[in-house]
Amino acid sequence: MALEHGHGPREIAARLDAQNDSGRLRDAIFGGIDGTVTTFAIVAGVQGAGLASHVVIALGLANVLADGFSMAAGNYAGTKAIADDRRRLWEVEERHVRENPKGERDELEQILARKGLSGQVLQDATTMISANKKQWITMMMAEEYGLPPVDDRPVRAALVIFVAFVLAGMLPLLPYLAGLTPAFSWSTGIAALTFFAIGTIKSRWSLAPWWRSGLETLVIGGLAAGLAYAVGGLFHA
Repeated sequence: MALEHGHGPREIAARLDAQNDSGRLRDAIFGGIDGTVTTFAIVAGVQGAGLASHVVIALGLANVLADGFSMAAGNYAGTKAIADDRRRLWEVEERHVRENPKGERDELEQILARKGLSGQVLQDATTMISANKKQWITMMMAEEYGLPPVDDRPVRAALVIFVAFVLAGMLPLLPYLAGLTPAFSWSTGIAALTFFAIGTIKSRWSLAPWWRSGLETLVIGGLAAGLAYAVGGLFHA
């Protein structure tokens, strides 16, 4: 059975470097799913209420831009808070290493001991890691505070989620903007394909096969749209 990836020096280095951008891909998938769900829910709700197509377009565009900006702003605030906290704790650890190096070495030694190192190997590993202050503090940040080794960039995170939300959220509106008929049927098909496609991409981080992940996302999006359509139907003239 073939392994999922190679283990050559270059392949290992590329895979380790690629992990640093996994958060951006997560933001893009999250933004894409939410953009499609919320926009198509509005389309379904307006359609269920029997309102005109221009109402779908107006509400849909307003939702895509306003909700997308809201999500981006929230993501920016959250990511920036984590980044600021990480910088604060980095300064704390840097001061501790400078003013109490023995105490910090003892902490590092306990961390490595909990990972299974002992004896001379433990002493050598502690000495080697503590010889590089940046790597030393990076390990303390991850093991003592549970913070990732790479500092997040809040502006980039916000842009990624905004662009993903807008691009995916615009897809269910395309039939109405293009004047296709029946617009709601076209919109339903496009939204279903979008849900399934995003679900298959999401399967990269799941144990489920791609088709099951796609169907799961499709069902979730379909349920949200069905609820919106039912609520809209309550106000149908």
